Amino acid sequence: MEALAVIAPLDYVVEPATYLRDQEYDYLVKGIVFGKKFVWCVNIKTRLTRTGEMQLLIGKDKALHPLLLVTGYVPPEAADRLRSIGIEFIDKAGNMFINQPPLLIFVKGNKPEKEKNTMPGTRLFKGVGLKIVYLLLCRPDLVNSSYRDLSEMTGVALGTVNTTITELLMKDFILDMGKRGKKILNRKKLFERWVEAYPDYLKPKLFLGRFHGDEFWWKNTNLDPASAQWGGEIAASKLTGYLKPGSAALYTDKKFLTDLVITNRLKKDPQGNVEIFERFWPMDYGFGDLDTTHPIIIYADLLAIGDQRTTETAKMIYEQYLDQYFRQD
Repeated sequence: MEALAVIAPLDYVVEPATYLRDQEYDYLVKGIVFGKKFVWCVNIKTRLTRTGEMQLLIGKDKALHPLLLVTGYVPPEAADRLRSIGIEFIDKAGNMFINQPPLLIFVKGNKPEKEKNTMPGTRLFKGVGLKIVYLLLCRPDLVNSSYRDLSEMTGVALGTVNTTITELLMKDFILDMGKRGKKILNRKKLFERWVEAYPDYLKPKLFLGRFHGDEFWWKNTNLDPASAQWGGEIAASKLTGYLKPGSAALYTDKKFLTDLVITNRLKKDPQGNVEIFERFWPMDYGFGDLDTTHPIIIYADLLAIGDQRTTETAKMIYEQYLDQYFRQD
């Protein structure tokens, strides 16, 4: 905001967005520029990703006031995309898009300064600890499970479980109530962070292969949830009846991979439209009742694709299956 105040006659105050907590905005900015009053709902992102852009697009129309993204760096191509969809932004490098008539500013191309790493970086959203976070998003009651049980459910090392829970406590995503146990806090914010991190930091580690299938092969395929589940576009199509799938995502266990490929006549193809990933949730804890994955996975898969049709469908998935779930906080 200081960078903006340097180039425009701006007076402003920053307030906590307490009454917008369910929408997970970080602050409200109330200001006056050229005699005109305005209010921004501020969303802070340390790092902007393409999935993050899709999240902003979905949340844009729900905001009571214009949305302002504050982040570390917005590359030129992302700046153009944000401007085209009407999302204002400011980054640390001085890039910005401000559209508060009569004030209109668009700056892109400034390079970020290299930051000195004086403190060890967080690993919470950058590794297999995301498996633990996913379990807790789907089943908040598991926060009171032993670390050993969480390790066995996800195949994550015991030390990683300890580190993940510790970081969740430090970042106020878990409240330790002593003898009354632990409780998950700020689930919507935790969900948003997980969805943004999943395609970059966990999903590539789960990749088992890319294949090609005959046209519409999936329509006559009846998956046994014990061996495989649909994710991505096909799962979304089954849940909403809206999307015409252009690709397929399957989640399975490694031991079922060969049978899954042979049964469905899939052929190894680096350009194929069928991706298969390793499943990382326990099938005997309420995660395997359907042939589709949890709506959280489906939503994340759709946003990672990042085109208009999948973003529209992701919005439907959120409104029909996830919005009420996170409003229970």
